[in-house]
Amino acid sequence: MMHDDRDIEKGELEPDLEKNETETSDDCASDGLAKVHSGLSKEPDITGTGAPCSNSEDVLKLLKRDRHDSHSSADSQQTERDDEAPDHQVPPQRTKSRTQSMRSVRPDAVKVPVSERRGCLARFCIFAEVTDPYDYTRRKKWTITFIIACAGAAAPMGSSLILPALRDIGATFHVTETIVNLSIAFYMLSMSIFPLWWSSFSETLGRRNIYLASFVLFVVFNILAAVSTDIAMFIVMRCLSGGAAASVQAVGAGTVADIWEVKERGRAMGIFYLGPLCGPLLSPIIGGALAQSLGWRSTQYFLAIFGACLCVLILFCLPETLRRRKPLAAEAEQEAIESVEDEESGADRPTLTRTTTTRSVQVKTKKYLALLRRAFIDPLRIILFLQFPAVAISVYYATVTFMSLYILNISIQQTFSIHPYNYDSTIVGLLFLPNSLGYFLSSIFGGKWVDKIMHREARSAGRYDANGRLQFRPEDRMKENAWIAAVLWPAAIMTYGWTAQFGVSIAGPMVANFFFGVGSMLIFAMATTMLTEFMPQKSSSGVALNNFVRNIFSCIGCIITAPLIDAIGNGALFTIVGGVALVSGFVTIWAMKRFGDRWRVSMDERMEKAMGD
Repeated sequence: MMHDDRDIEKGELEPDLEKNETETSDDCASDGLAKVHSGLSKEPDITGTGAPCSNSEDVLKLLKRDRHDSHSSADSQQTERDDEAPDHQVPPQRTKSRTQSMRSVRPDAVKVPVSERRGCLARFCIFAEVTDPYDYTRRKKWTITFIIACAGAAAPMGSSLILPALRDIGATFHVTETIVNLSIAFYMLSMSIFPLWWSSFSETLGRRNIYLASFVLFVVFNILAAVSTDIAMFIVMRCLSGGAAASVQAVGAGTVADIWEVKERGRAMGIFYLGPLCGPLLSPIIGGALAQSLGWRSTQYFLAIFGACLCVLILFCLPETLRRRKPLAAEAEQEAIESVEDEESGADRPTLTRTTTTRSVQVKTKKYLALLRRAFIDPLRIILFLQFPAVAISVYYATVTFMSLYILNISIQQTFSIHPYNYDSTIVGLLFLPNSLGYFLSSIFGGKWVDKIMHREARSAGRYDANGRLQFRPEDRMKENAWIAAVLWPAAIMTYGWTAQFGVSIAGPMVANFFFGVGSMLIFAMATTMLTEFMPQKSSSGVALNNFVRNIFSCIGCIITAPLIDAIGNGALFTIVGGVALVSGFVTIWAMKRFGDRWRVSMDERMEKAMGD
């Protein structure tokens, strides 16, 4: 590495490059142009829907500069987008070369013409759609990430907004608190199932269309929940509203992966998950205040207003980021034609007129059947990803952590509203604040920490490609951060259980909950990001699978927590939960360290065959 570095982004060259400028300027410029076009057209998309794009106008501008700037830009572009066969073990990324000590020049984003922009009412979006979402400015990337994080808070917020008001809802409909808990349990169940189809539809219809459609439905269903006349209507409307807002649970991480490169994605994913994970912890505070002052129905109106605000924000500030949509109709028609041709090849041909009519009907029928299968049945195939150990163990550990969160939520509501605490709805809502603070701090600093660990591990292992770019591996995310988190949050949740059972000062369980938030957030962000990297071509499906499994178990947790607390108490319950979590964390980290590399290689070889692609 050279020590007398200059800012290449300003057109200054390093000493070694200046020395060879006269001899290689023309060759480097032309070679850099070829590399730029090659990299733009062949770089794989992390969501499996990458489309070729071109920056030809920007490149030609580079060639019109003087020789000094031409050499610098061509060399920089070559470092950023050099076209080489990607390592099948590592998701594609564009990182620094060892021969380049400062930032690389990023080309200006190429805007898509207004008439060609994709998505519902796309012409009203302030941010223009671009050919390569990686080329958005950092300010726009963070704005998009912030919008997705806010949208991601809607579904989990709805699951816990009514926690402080469960007794009031039961009194209104004259049912027990256990029956009212079903509104939370079935809400979580819908959040596990609907993302399977939202994820599938997003690959065909685009991210923007899915966000807009789902949040319009979210508004409608929450209004209907607010005016419910019996517990059955309330539970059904709650279930449908949870399914509507759950689109972000699967599609949101895909959007983050669309715009952020691997080397920066850890921090971005942490910020994104700040919304979905702080939602269920901040919402009880709001729900408690609303329920006590305006009644429990106001909580559902609040969700409807929040959903309406998100619709406006998405309409005007969220462009389409999916590189290429899957041609579902064309694929279904081609499948139908091939099927009919196979059938005809083994039968005697009738007259020409009859052949044309019969064949047309058969093709249309099979086409519609194929469309229905691809839209509604094929999304269930993501369950097959669990046959891969790297995916299964990541999903399992995230599920244990997430289920513990909802067991804790039910416990807080039930424990502190009765003797010896006897807090009202507003105070009970405030008791979720320590968890939120832990999530917030972990999201802000945990992502940066993980990104540094990734770079450190790649450098220490000497994993550089032919151009000196660092090569990252998903299992690098499980280092000292994972060990600390794997011990921290189980210990915290066990401490909460015993301090709450013995009725000690409220400070004891609240401090424990803060450390639970810190540790569990590290695990959530780490597991989800690893899934997008283990499955770089199917990142949305990986996140949907994670949500599917963890929300099913969260549903179970919501149903069984209250009876278990009554039977064995908080101390024994959370000792069991913490013990399972502790063992699960140690086994997961050890297994990833020991077998992660082998699992990833075999997974790449078997994935397409297993999924029928």
